[in-house]
Amino acid sequence: MLGCIADDFTGATDLANNLVRAGMRVVQAIGVPAAPLDAPVDAVVVALKSRTIAPKAAVAQSLAALAWLQGQGAQQIYFKVCSTFDSTAQGNIGPVTEALMDALGADFSIATPAFPDNQRSVFKGHLFVGDQLLSDSGMRDHPLTPMTDANLVRVMQAQCQRRVGLIDHAVVAQGDAAIRARMARLRADGIGIAIVDAISNADLMRLGPALKDLPVLCAGSGVAIGLPQNFGITPSSQAAALPAPRGLRAVLAGSCSLATQGQVRHAIHSGMPALALDPLRIAGGADVVGQALSWAAEHLGQGAVLVYSTADAEGLKRVQEQLGVDAAGAMVERTLAQVAQGLVRQGVGQLIVAGGETSGACVQGLQIAQMRIGPQIDPGVPWCHAALPGHREGLHIALKSGNFGSEDFFTKAFALL
Repeated sequence: MLGCIADDFTGATDLANNLVRAGMRVVQAIGVPAAPLDAPVDAVVVALKSRTIAPKAAVAQSLAALAWLQGQGAQQIYFKVCSTFDSTAQGNIGPVTEALMDALGADFSIATPAFPDNQRSVFKGHLFVGDQLLSDSGMRDHPLTPMTDANLVRVMQAQCQRRVGLIDHAVVAQGDAAIRARMARLRADGIGIAIVDAISNADLMRLGPALKDLPVLCAGSGVAIGLPQNFGITPSSQAAALPAPRGLRAVLAGSCSLATQGQVRHAIHSGMPALALDPLRIAGGADVVGQALSWAAEHLGQGAVLVYSTADAEGLKRVQEQLGVDAAGAMVERTLAQVAQGLVRQGVGQLIVAGGETSGACVQGLQIAQMRIGPQIDPGVPWCHAALPGHREGLHIALKSGNFGSEDFFTKAFALL
């Protein structure tokens, strides 16, 4: 019923998690599938790694995903972006949204990253992270997509050919009829895309019915809680059922976000064996992967282990100055993906990966093609189950956006599973 295109892998599971909680049976595909669906589901989330690539490449990948989803009968398309609206000055949120609109013949769409359960709210078109404007939050120092402007109308307009407007909270609070009327007025005024305010789940539930007839939406994962009702679906615990967990436990953390920094510290203080990876040693040619796997082999039998490259802003800056931003990120991602492969060979069957880019690299390295979405650990982060080549029992995996999760996420996640 619902075809979703996500611009990174953790964002895809974030969206799928909210759809499952609302009762939809969901499969997440890693990249555009090569074959038709082979099981009855209500929604498919195609996970791309397109957030920070060149806009033309992001558009091409997204249109390929759209074509496949249309072939499976998708009635509505959902372009999932980060709840902090991560993008560069050139895109890729605006270019991809407009390309999807063009392909579907849509003259109007909405965009909102609001996700109150994760402290992301939009008011008067401005995005807040908790009590802070986006531009005052830790996102201002993001290594790839620093966000220095909280005005989403301005951010989106800089990336779009269509005019961008606003549906403010005073309208949203009146319900779906008022939202529909505002959309009609914006259309008549030549507005093609509207940022939508939302500061509570009630706002998102009011928004859901108003979006029923739009061919394509651009949003974070929050809007997903109000959409299944449009297809006559209600919450069901059976939608989140997964096989019983097996195997050893490990955590890989590549994100340098403030949330992941706190989670790494908490895990270490709680006694979880932890190994820090030094990007400069990787660049110098040291066998960091082999050393990490040898270390892990000594500790895996005693409980979960943590391998991380997470660093604070100052440490990250030093590395980037020596190696370059793109080169440093890609090198660490490749290393953690190789560590993930080795850990699975050593018997890890329950794996947490922290960081969007890191998750993408690990999922691709493990050759995961599809994942079943299971129960929520924290808002935006579910456990999933993936089939692996050569592994009969598969892998339980959680892909955590760097900014998501409570401080005790790593320990809590395994206890929940």
